[in-house]
This record gives sequence, C-alpha cells and structure tokens, in this order.
Amino acid sequence: MKINKFFLGGAFILAAVVYLIASSTQASAEYFMTVDELKADGAAAVSKSLRLSGAVLGDTIQYDADTLTLTFEVAHVSGDNAEIEAQGGLAEVLYQAVNDPTRQKVSVVYVGPKPDLLRGEAQAIMTGKLGADGIFYADELLLKCPTRYEEAVPEQAATN
Repeated sequence: MKINKFFLGGAFILAAVVYLIASSTQASAEYFMTVDELKADGAAAVSKSLRLSGAVLGDTIQYDADTLTLTFEVAHVSGDNAEIEAQGGLAEVLYQAVNDPTRQKVSVVYVGPKPDLLRGEAQAIMTGKLGADGIFYADELLLKCPTRYEEAVPEQAATN
C-alpha cells in the first residue's frame, strides 16, 4: 500500500514539474520572423513576443534625444543563410533590400540610446511585439553593419 502512495505522489509531482516547464517555455517563446512573414501573419502576430530581422532604410531614421525615441523602417531580408550567400553575401543582400521599392517594409519604434551602428543598409535584429497599429515596438535592438568588416576578413584570412 505504501509503495502505491509513493508512486502516486511521485507521478503527481513529476506531472506538475512537466506542466510548469511546458507552460513557462510557451510563455517566454519568441518567434523569429522576416518582414514578409510578419506581414503574412498580419493580425495573428499582434502582441506576440517576436524577433524580427530586416535591412534599415537610412532615410527613415529619426531620433528624439529628449524622449530617447528612435523610429525607422526595415525592409525584408531573407532569413536563409544559403540564399544570402547565393545572392552575393549579406552586404549585397542588404544593399538590394534597401534599394528595392517593391520590398515589404515595417516601421519600428525603439526607446533607448541611439546605437552607433544604426545607419542605412545595417541589418537590424529586434526583439519586441507588433502593435495593432502595424508598428513593431522593439525592446531590444541589435545591429550588424557587414560593410564595415567585409574588407578586413580577406586580409585576416590571408595572414593565417
């Protein structure tokens, strides 16, 4: 009889732990999306925690130093590394994205200090939520500027 009680109690505790792990993982899950995927999801993406990537359109960058509010637009860039390499590398893909008027775009609002690497043709990787107004409200902002490092790579590789 005691063995059954211990087994039943252990199974109950195990089920509770599995439930807590599953529910906390789902609550903190972030979906990585491109601009095209975000636009395709539409209203279904509103208020979900997302990670979004795109090419910064330099002429849309606006910064209010008093409120630390940064706004800009990003254009669609593929999330497939093999496709990026096939198109000539990240720098070429970002250049094409910002110069193609047919690419889908999304407006971004970020509150915080203006990053030094924020410029046209930088790749922005943002974590945040899509608002009902269609604007992506970023909590975190990471920028990559491949043109800055592109020429240094062959020299480093040649010296090794």
